[in-house]
Amino acid sequence: MLAKIISDMMIRPGNSPVFNSPGDEGLDYKDIEFKTEDGVLLRGWLIPGKMNKVIIQTHFGVQCCRSGYTPKGKGMIKLWRNDISFLRQAKYLNKLGYGILMYDMRNHGDSDAGRIPWVTWGPEEANDVIAAVKHVTEHPELDNPNIGLLSICMGAVASTYAYGMGDNGLKGFDNVKAMIAVQPLHYNEFVKALGIPAFLNKAGCRLSFQRTGIDLQERTFMPDVKEVSVPTLVLQNRNDPWTDLDLVERYYSDLTVDKELQWVDLEKSRGAAYDYLGSSPEFIHDFFGRYMD
Repeated sequence: MLAKIISDMMIRPGNSPVFNSPGDEGLDYKDIEFKTEDGVLLRGWLIPGKMNKVIIQTHFGVQCCRSGYTPKGKGMIKLWRNDISFLRQAKYLNKLGYGILMYDMRNHGDSDAGRIPWVTWGPEEANDVIAAVKHVTEHPELDNPNIGLLSICMGAVASTYAYGMGDNGLKGFDNVKAMIAVQPLHYNEFVKALGIPAFLNKAGCRLSFQRTGIDLQERTFMPDVKEVSVPTLVLQNRNDPWTDLDLVERYYSDLTVDKELQWVDLEKSRGAAYDYLGSSPEFIHDFFGRYMD
């Protein structure tokens, strides 16, 4: 029973409802669908821009979707006290002329279940990032636009795995010009920070391995960091209690491209940095504006 509780907390999908829409912010948009290479149907929004530049926003995992995060239905332990709407930064960026693709990864929001119907912390979700880039690149109403990746937590990890897939992954797209990786996180750091006893974590991981075929403790995106081939900004809240800041330093150190590490001093909550994206989005334009021309 305890193993199931731990495994469910870490990889069970289905608690990430789409709770708003670009229309709520007065934005023009289109509902879109596209398939991944392994046949998973993903759903999202395409907000057209005035420039031939599109930012692809990839959300964090388990309790999140293209809308962002809502505390409703999340039980007693909540990531953040209020809704975190990712449309806030999308609206800001769209006013500057960027097109925005916001989509649900597999097993999240309104997208279909993956071939593995569990959240895998990046390895499977890497296929979704690639499919999103392919969709924008080949979209008949777009002219092979320059792309920036706004990749958040598991989204950052999935994007990193996607670079590790070589020409079959993100390296095969010359129009991807830059990435912002927000609080990249490995499973081990997360469970340690949560204070889950080792014997419970081990039991939970055994069940998760039975469910996914992936050893969450051993599988890591870190060897793929050196494969990232576009300028990258890493954003991290110094006061995030749910991660090992040394991992973030190692991620940044292993990047072999033009890079920037931006520490922010926010509330002692992991969710504070996700809220920061919408409350202080200027840095997103400042960084992408240097590389997406």
